Amino acid sequence: MRRLDQLLANLGYCSRREARAWVEAGRVTVAGSVADDPGQKAAPAAVQVDGEPLDHPDGLLLLLHKPAGLVCSHDEREGPNIYSLLPPRWRLRNPQITSIGRLDKETTGLLLLTDQTALVHRLTSPKHKVPKIYRATVDRDLTPDLIPLFAAGTLQLEGEKEPCRPAELKITAPREAELILTEGKYHQVRRMFAATGRTVLALHRIRFGELDLDDQPAGQWRELPLDTFDSAF
Repeated sequence: MRRLDQLLANLGYCSRREARAWVEAGRVTVAGSVADDPGQKAAPAAVQVDGEPLDHPDGLLLLLHKPAGLVCSHDEREGPNIYSLLPPRWRLRNPQITSIGRLDKETTGLLLLTDQTALVHRLTSPKHKVPKIYRATVDRDLTPDLIPLFAAGTLQLEGEKEPCRPAELKITAPREAELILTEGKYHQVRRMFAATGRTVLALHRIRFGELDLDDQPAGQWRELPLDTFDSAF
């Protein structure tokens, strides 16, 4: 049970002050009856605004095909961000929608977004070792010796105290590869290839756990059930 004014504000409808005005105007109903107290507590499923059920009162989990040129930051000083792709009301939710891990500005592909803080912690925790698959194009030919190097768990990145965990590298073309990681160090894929003297020219994440993009276009998102990962750990 939650206060009506707090509920509407947290779901991005309006401020708490505006919510009080909405209640006074008769725009909010609880179990079919017009609410008259913004402090009234109610189950979100019983609340309607202007005759419509509340927008995802239990939370959101989204799978986004991230395009190049957008950052995964809420700080507008860093440039255009992925949250601009979402409905305006969702961008005002509290807790705010955030990415589960990040892809840098020019990296494309599968990115999960949610307002479920506990889920963010679960899926980014190193102990769960969620596999993520990337497709990389580099500026120099890839050689077979990189496969055991990446798999050994000894590759040391500059500025890191611990070496990378074992990673599976599959060379698919002279300068293209797929890489499976179970951790998420800062710019890890780019830095791993840089440690071998190669620069990543293009990077695309094609899979997160059991999820993939299918034919989802860049810039588009789709909703996932909130219990998608309940049986994953």
